[in-house]
Amino acid sequence: MLKSTTDRSHIPAKKDHTANTKNMERTYAKITGIEAYLPDYVLTNEELSAMVATSDEWITKRVGIKERRILRGEGLATSDMGAAAVRGLLQKTNTPAGAVELIITATITPDMMFPATSCLIAEKAGLQNAWGFDLSAACSGYLFALQTAAQFIESGRYRKVVVVAADKMSSITDYSDRTTCVLFGDAAVATLLEPSTEALGLLDHEMHVDGSGKDFLYMRAGGSLKPASHQTVDAGEHFVYQEGKSVFKVAVSRMADVSVAMMQKNGITPENLAWYIPHQANLRIIEAVGTRMGLSREKIMVNIERYGNTTAATIPLCLWELEPVLKAGDSLILSAFGGGFTWGSIYLKWAYNSKG
Repeated sequence: MLKSTTDRSHIPAKKDHTANTKNMERTYAKITGIEAYLPDYVLTNEELSAMVATSDEWITKRVGIKERRILRGEGLATSDMGAAAVRGLLQKTNTPAGAVELIITATITPDMMFPATSCLIAEKAGLQNAWGFDLSAACSGYLFALQTAAQFIESGRYRKVVVVAADKMSSITDYSDRTTCVLFGDAAVATLLEPSTEALGLLDHEMHVDGSGKDFLYMRAGGSLKPASHQTVDAGEHFVYQEGKSVFKVAVSRMADVSVAMMQKNGITPENLAWYIPHQANLRIIEAVGTRMGLSREKIMVNIERYGNTTAATIPLCLWELEPVLKAGDSLILSAFGGGFTWGSIYLKWAYNSKG
């Protein structure tokens, strides 16, 4: 006998998954290792003073930089620095190259428009089982890439994701322009993310973009809007352009706003925050933001004097240098501001004690 179309007795009752969902543990994405690569060549303020009309006193007072690293050598590019950082990270964390499932590279100085620099780094570092892509968010690149990677971990599908922040800024710096050539350096940092059932790792984030800032910090030519030509090269339009005063003003307000909001939202006080790690673009910006957050100088990580602005790599360079003193459970706030405009903040708890 055929069942009536309204007779649903043959259909199994739906199971109530509510209780199981409530009992499921949340997966967090935690940093389990970090390693940097710094080029050997050190470009000092004194050497810059012989190249362009500037001085150590002027640079130090204006931006707080004493020296920066520059990648020199025929045929060397961003991927070479990134691959060196990844190889160092794998060795440091005893991670087999084949165990890495995904690589995300934050850069605005890719080796070429395509293929992605992540492809080149994966090949050079032996990541034979990883897929990957590049992410472009200028000086906010590490934060954007870190949060993107965290979501792959939090999904439960990925267990080992590497974030590379790497820029060869010397390749797009005009060394006849004293307002920009004093600022930038080259570096790469690789970060390993893995899952955790404890509330360690990335706990909160806030990210923003605002395209109205496009005229204040950018590279004029080289994209589809203004493709490379003899004219664009002759006019020096493939270098970083920055309108310093406008960028300074917006950077202070945006970095401070997002960092203070992160503290308030998560009940963080100057007393229980272990470290504030800002993008290293300008010492005056860092100090102004720290004041807005109510922090003492001792809780603000600064290394700009030795490396300059390495764009996406500045924040992870700070983490790498701080790693020996960081303790499991330390509360950190990271914030950055970059061309686009882009800006954001991440609240994380450090996941391990240094083995060093």
